[in-house]
Amino acid sequence: MRITLISFDNWGLNKHIATTLEQRGHEVNHIDFHSFSYKYPNPLYKVYNFFLKTFLKKNIKNIYYGQEIIKKIKAIGDKHDIILTIKGDFIDPKYLKELKQFTTKSIGYFNDNTYRCPKIKRAIPCFDTVFSFEKEDCKTFHLNFAPNWIYTQKPETKTDLKYDIFNISSKDKRLSTLLKIAKDLKSKNIHYKFMVLDKDQSAQSDDIEFFTTKVSLDEMTQLIAASKTLLDINRHGQKGLTFRALESLGLEKKLITTNPEIVTYDFYNPNNILVIDEENPSIPADFFKNEYEKLPEAVFYKYTLEGWVDQVIFGKKL
Repeated sequence: MRITLISFDNWGLNKHIATTLEQRGHEVNHIDFHSFSYKYPNPLYKVYNFFLKTFLKKNIKNIYYGQEIIKKIKAIGDKHDIILTIKGDFIDPKYLKELKQFTTKSIGYFNDNTYRCPKIKRAIPCFDTVFSFEKEDCKTFHLNFAPNWIYTQKPETKTDLKYDIFNISSKDKRLSTLLKIAKDLKSKNIHYKFMVLDKDQSAQSDDIEFFTTKVSLDEMTQLIAASKTLLDINRHGQKGLTFRALESLGLEKKLITTNPEIVTYDFYNPNNILVIDEENPSIPADFFKNEYEKLPEAVFYKYTLEGWVDQVIFGKKL
């Protein structure tokens, strides 16, 4: 099959989808519009864009993404069997609709929700089939449910564990929760490593390591591998599983999370996963004593990238 993947691949995770499809013998094109660079021709365009966004709910950058994607689709030539678009809310709906001319089936996947990204609502009607990682959105907008996928695999050689618990994130509203957790862990002499991307260098704390430039996916994977447990702090209003939760499954690491929704998933095991209150987090030292309990193969497969491809791209029920 000829399959084209269109995605805003800011963390380099979506390239694994293309690789998995190629390994299955499909002809794959990956259009990563995160690599597209738009610059305002002059300051007046900024003002123009402000009015577009305010009154017409349009955005010059979203229009630019759409135009460039259509050019690349045309350059590939011939009809595509499937076009899968991830984060289609970043593309002006006019061009999402135009994409349908070039494919037998157009699929949209959203790993954000309409609470945080309202533009998803206008993108939904532009596809033949739509999947979301957010159960609430699936219920409200009659979408198909598919969580994020495991992109990591447990290494064949054992990595020496340096930390009881690890977290890496960007500086946002979650920082206050992270600081509370760090304080709790410090009081119990639990060894942790918390890293926060702070580009403007405005935050200060002796309990957290702040850094100013993006950590590579390889470096982040090494840090995760050296940790016994991963910490996952959900963004406000988001219930869908983050990649951190899926990383823990793939690497067979324990998980501490603020997302109570996780107990509804079939992989939930209280030995492996601890749900904490983000307002008053308290992590018992005993949680780190027991080893991770392996998941049944059938359950594990559902959350692998291979399982995700089966479900989202080929419509299989797992």
